[in-house]
Amino acid sequence: MSIKRYGAEGGTGTGGQRLPFSRAVEADGWLYVSGQTPMVDGEVVEGGIVTQSHQTIRNLFAILAEAGYGPEHVVRCGVWLDDPRDFMSFNRVFASYFGEHPPARACVTSSMVIDCKVEVDCVAYKAPATASARDPEAPPAAK
Repeated sequence: MSIKRYGAEGGTGTGGQRLPFSRAVEADGWLYVSGQTPMVDGEVVEGGIVTQSHQTIRNLFAILAEAGYGPEHVVRCGVWLDDPRDFMSFNRVFASYFGEHPPARACVTSSMVIDCKVEVDCVAYKAPATASARDPEAPPAAK
């Protein structure tokens, strides 16, 4: 099994604290993206659920892109909302990003850290490249 970690050195959280986890881990075509919040440069962006949802999903998509994945590869998202009344507003933002490729999803309410109103994680899948796709000169795989 091949495993690749993105951001294993740990990110920066609110107040500059070092976060003790990878932004994402890839294993044999599966990409597990850690929960993303509406942070820029270690600080939660100001604003309501719509502003924070956009930033959260942009942060998620940036990690997907870094690993070579896109929204079409996302098979499942987990969503945490601080306030259940934000459900419909979040859904509108979520739909604007996933459109024709909606993943499976779970959404729960939970107390969030600091001024955060939303957190989203995801699992994505992209078939690993085969030896013949990587190198046209490679011999065919044994059957």
